[in-house]
Amino acid sequence: MDRRREPIGFGQIFRKISSKERIGADMQGGELIYSVVGFVPACDFVDNAMLISNLGYLLSQKGLNTCIVDLKVFYPNLYQYLDVKPVKKADGLLKSDKVDFREEIQATKYDKLYLLSPSPQDLMEEYYDFDFEHLERVIQTLKGMFDVVLLDIPNNPPLEFCLGAMKFCHIGFFTAAERIEATHHMVKLLDYASSVGISTAKFTSVILMNLMDIEFDYKVMRETGFNIVAALPLVKDATARAHEGKLYVKDNPLLNKHFMKELSRLAGQLAGQS
Repeated sequence: MDRRREPIGFGQIFRKISSKERIGADMQGGELIYSVVGFVPACDFVDNAMLISNLGYLLSQKGLNTCIVDLKVFYPNLYQYLDVKPVKKADGLLKSDKVDFREEIQATKYDKLYLLSPSPQDLMEEYYDFDFEHLERVIQTLKGMFDVVLLDIPNNPPLEFCLGAMKFCHIGFFTAAERIEATHHMVKLLDYASSVGISTAKFTSVILMNLMDIEFDYKVMRETGFNIVAALPLVKDATARAHEGKLYVKDNPLLNKHFMKELSRLAGQLAGQS
């Protein structure tokens, strides 16, 4: 495989991704409904919480009742991005059939946008004894309550919150930065998921994040069967606003046009599938 690299700028990245590749293989069937969407980080220097919170807001603005689920049970952080008060320590949240988790769904300050998150005070060991059936119950219930459910999935293969979410979501995205290990990590995770009977065809789409216009071999992702569906440049103001519990795409006088174009197009595609 010839992997000699040439410097590629943002404009070249956007031009090189054809409209068919941008849609992604699993999103081309317009007759299907993909209401449960998962996002898995492939490497360091991606910010799923920032992506999902802003994407969820855009979907809610399209009139879709949207629920964001933070499955990073060891280190939840989406409540900070959505400026929601963290829930109190919940012994058994998402784990027991006796717990009505619907009472834990929090309304955000944004219309039609909701959050389901574990408490940052929960002990790690409370999530060790976990079954796929518990997560399936949660996802199926949310699917009946909301138009769109966005899952922030940790890249932790031995954890059922990772593999279970991959199994029960309708479509999934890897988020990747310009890191040499990103493609290897995606292939490795999908190989492991396939070995335990989880379909990997829905996780062939990649969202590139925090691009800094450096030399990188984007072709290797396509050569290994992945579709680049969005390419988001690094926007410092988006991170700064997240620290303040504010969404970059809302009430910001100066917006990065590449960031907004890619995120808005992705929101439009997901809204069209719901």
